[in-house]
Amino acid sequence: MNVHQKESHTISINPATGEEIGRSPLHTTADLKEMIQKARAVQPRWAALPVGKRVTYFYEVQNWLVTHLDELAETISADNGKLRVDALATEVLPAVMATAYYIRKAKGFLKNRSTGFSNIAFINKRTTVRRVPYGVLGVISPWNYPFSIAFSEVLMGLISGNAVILKTASETQAVGLALKKAIDAAELPEGLFQFVNLPGREAGPAFLNRGIDKLFFTGSVPVGKTLMKMAAETLTPVNLELGGNDAMIVCEDADLERAASGAVWAGFSNAGQSCGGVERIYVHENVYEDFLNLLKSKIESLQIGSNEDENADMGVMTTARQVQSVQKQVDNALAAGAKIFARSPEPENKTLKNVLPAMVLVDVNHEMDFMRDETFGPTAGVMPFKTMEEALALANDSYLGLTGSVWSKDRKKAKKIARQIQAGAVTINDHLMSHGLPDTSWGGFKQSGMGRTHGAQGFMEMTQPQMIVDDWLSGLNRNLWWQPYDASVYTGLKGLLHGLYGPGIVKRISGLWALLKIVPRMFK
Repeated sequence: MNVHQKESHTISINPATGEEIGRSPLHTTADLKEMIQKARAVQPRWAALPVGKRVTYFYEVQNWLVTHLDELAETISADNGKLRVDALATEVLPAVMATAYYIRKAKGFLKNRSTGFSNIAFINKRTTVRRVPYGVLGVISPWNYPFSIAFSEVLMGLISGNAVILKTASETQAVGLALKKAIDAAELPEGLFQFVNLPGREAGPAFLNRGIDKLFFTGSVPVGKTLMKMAAETLTPVNLELGGNDAMIVCEDADLERAASGAVWAGFSNAGQSCGGVERIYVHENVYEDFLNLLKSKIESLQIGSNEDENADMGVMTTARQVQSVQKQVDNALAAGAKIFARSPEPENKTLKNVLPAMVLVDVNHEMDFMRDETFGPTAGVMPFKTMEEALALANDSYLGLTGSVWSKDRKKAKKIARQIQAGAVTINDHLMSHGLPDTSWGGFKQSGMGRTHGAQGFMEMTQPQMIVDDWLSGLNRNLWWQPYDASVYTGLKGLLHGLYGPGIVKRISGLWALLKIVPRMFK
């Protein structure tokens, strides 16, 4: 959508039609400060509840999502520009599945765990790891998947015992308000979950300067770096998901029909505005022409439309600014020698706004920004390769590493290749779906960010570990290494090392004898 600020509200505009679809009250940084204080007051009581009690609140959230799925898909489509089927498949469905998953798994994730036995010298020490919520979490979510990205982070944060304050993108405030309705269905303690509408440039600094305990941010690399620098001033932990420039490797033995269909899905659904979508495609030279011809036929049959068109295959872009950004990258690539090999037809509805056709470019190379930077639009560049070493070198030639994929009928070979791709998640014969798996963590290598969300690893990001070390011989007067010191203490401790790790049986026996001489001091 194209967002407008008017007086004290953000006006939501349907990006396909230009029509106003809603308004969201605009907050100030002073409002955020009050929200954080309110959240901090209620959070300890929430964290003190047993996990089993906390999760019961979220059955109502799951019921709300299922009951309102049509309304929710419509809101997402109208606010973001993606098709209703995309909204349902990539936003509503994953949210429902995530709710069921974390309700079922939270108790196990947060269960106290023993570190086990480490060394006979400390046989009397027993360490238990417990997971402690941070306190008040800030979540700043993007406009490309405005519901599903924010929802899982909010859900995990609350179930794990935190209070959460959510700021969704200014471009998709209608979705943010719908998400608030979903969470409000749980009837949580007042102040535990709050929704704030701040301009994007103000939100991150406002969260960090007002004492948030941890910040979860999804957005661009430059903004992520800025927030990380700011967070360093107070050592506030940050979790960053900063985008991708994903590579797809098509092997000689791939199912080309599936690979071409997968490229269309992963590269062009949501109008290509997917941080984990296909942007670079590397195809073995022996099947390069066949793959391109299949891809061309599929691209040229794509129909662009809005949520009013049940037969549309791709929606519009979310903002005019993003249309211009992608077109500029394409134009620069064409000026450098690239060619448009396939393009989707113009939409039948000539009144649609923010339209950019799906485009496949060939004769591309890694000197072009089109192949080096995240494009974030309905485009993909295709290059041939001769050897797998060449394909891997191309796939890994990026400062980003969010996801990737390998396409081959030989799954064993494909997994071997996948392990050599520098990305946080690599799929076999699929792409752009691991974010929808609640059990699979989400996050990338290199400048794609730091930290994880989703799954056990993502759930742990909502808490920090606390070690409780118990001594079942604490009735003794002192440990071996406590004062007062004399020469025998040093000799005895050295004997401990020799007795456990010394070379040869003689050295070990003599070491243990020296250790035994100082054991009585523990009882004095």
